[in-house]
Order: sequence, then C-alpha cells, then structure tokens
Amino acid sequence: MNAHPEVAAGGDVERAAIEAVVATYLDGLYEGDADKLAAAFHPTSALAQVRDGQLDVTPRDAWLEAVRNRPSPKASGLPRSDEILTIEVAGPTMAFVKLRCAIPPRYFTDQLSLLKIDGRWQVAQKVFQAETR
Repeated sequence: MNAHPEVAAGGDVERAAIEAVVATYLDGLYEGDADKLAAAFHPTSALAQVRDGQLDVTPRDAWLEAVRNRPSPKASGLPRSDEILTIEVAGPTMAFVKLRCAIPPRYFTDQLSLLKIDGRWQVAQKVFQAETR
C-alpha cells in the first residue's frame, strides 16, 4: 500500500525533475559554474560536514563564492566522476538523493535533502563527507 498515491501517480515526472536538479548540481560542480549551483540550491540552504571532529556548516552563498574563486575540475583537465546512488521520494514535497562525486584528489559522498518549493525541487540541505586519496 502506497501512503502517497499522488507520488506514485506522478512519480516518474517527479523523479525526472529531481534528476534534472541533481544533473544541474553535478554539472555546476564539474564546470565550476556557481550560477548552475545556485539554481539547484535554495537560497537559505547550507552544506554540513564533520571537520576535525566538529560540525562545520557553510551557508550556500559562502560556498558559491569559494566555487567562483577556485579552478574548476573541468578547466583543470580532471576526469569527471559522479554517480547517483539512490533517489528516494519521501512524499509530494520531500526527496533524498545520495551520490558520489570527485574533485581529485578529494572524493565526496553527498546526501542531498530536496524540498519542492514554489512548484520546483531545490536542494534544502547538503550533508557530505570527503576523503583524500
């Protein structure tokens, strides 16, 4: 029994819309395009990780500024490596996406929380971990 029949009925449409937001995010990361990243993330969103054993939260706009001021993986000639691992549509306005991406030598696992706001899916929060290889 599906507790959210409206999700099942429009599930393919919603999943495609979520995948499009994630594609914009991944393209923006690889290309170093802060405008694409801004389009995928809600203005009040933030990025959270554990750094030196402490919670480190970066507001979206501070992150976008860092992206603007670093060379992009594409411009640096780095290979593109990203993969969506799971997409879970939790309800008509909430979804979760787990993915892997890389800016060698750093490799990331991201958990994106998306909300459907004003009729479009947006990343409300990114929680991630990075490892250097």
